[in-house]
Amino acid sequence: MEKVVLVTGGSRGIGAAAAILAADAGYDVAVNYRSDGPAAERVVGQIEARGRRAIAIQADVGAPDQIPPLFEAVDAEFGRLDALVNNAGIVSPVSRLDVMEAARIERILRINVVGAMLCAREAVRRMSTRHGGRGGVIVNVSSAAARLGSPGEFVDYAASKGAIDSFTLGLAKEVADERIRVNAVRPGLIETEIHDSAGVPDRVERMAPGVPVKRAGTADEVAEALVWLISDRSSYVTGALLDVSGGR
Repeated sequence: MEKVVLVTGGSRGIGAAAAILAADAGYDVAVNYRSDGPAAERVVGQIEARGRRAIAIQADVGAPDQIPPLFEAVDAEFGRLDALVNNAGIVSPVSRLDVMEAARIERILRINVVGAMLCAREAVRRMSTRHGGRGGVIVNVSSAAARLGSPGEFVDYAASKGAIDSFTLGLAKEVADERIRVNAVRPGLIETEIHDSAGVPDRVERMAPGVPVKRAGTADEVAEALVWLISDRSSYVTGALLDVSGGR
């Protein structure tokens, strides 16, 4: 039976690139999206064109009650779950902390941290040998911001990704003997739409010269790391925080 991966936030950017590359690697793919159904269906179409099975599933990982039904939809369609790419996340417009509203900070943490943890919870319930599962892999998408702090831009986002790093390390140890590996990828400056969300569409061009390799990365380059980590080629890797940041 073929392996199945669920990619949250899989309709665009890094998530879409990971979903398509996973299909190239032989996975059937569940593509989660929050609001852009047509974009998710385009990703599904690209996966199916590669001869793999795929389904688009609408769910907001920032709404805890929508997370169990997301995983139940994967169960119903594929009957198994072998890997989770915990990619869904948001960033808010550039701001200093002293003018941030509490609602903004709470939203960042609800989606980027609580949502990711609850998705991992559902994956563990299906994968863990403790629960009768066959094992599996969870890869969390963190950010180089977790160690850089993003001062003057989005310290709330950086803090949320720092939480993901800590969560990755702890969960990896918690389920290591239940045949589940847990790792994180920390992208640096990557050419995606997230910079538009931050209100700085020129951020890549402005910051790329400061990256040691003198350019921004691509979603495909991050996807290569994600798909390697869900594959058997990384079978002895767990609790790792893998930077894909061009040396930044």
